[in-house]
Amino acid sequence: MPTYDYRCPSNGEVVEVQHGMDERLSTWGELCRAVGRAPGKTPEDAPVERLISGGSVLSSGTGSEAPAPTCCPGGTCGL
Repeated sequence: MPTYDYRCPSNGEVVEVQHGMDERLSTWGELCRAVGRAPGKTPEDAPVERLISGGSVLSSGTGSEAPAPTCCPGGTCGL
């Protein structure tokens, strides 16, 4: 499942959360519920924005990053 970073402009916090690619969180309350934390002093209806990041996708059930594609031996792809 992909990992995304969300930022709350109201409190400046950046929170990492895992959810499906078709999901999008739009408020601080939704974000807090998704990660299992209390909203604190920030209003639950405060908007959040999803940050653009490289992100990571975990292999199903392994708890490790997916292997590099076979076209990229060692995961370097000539870089």
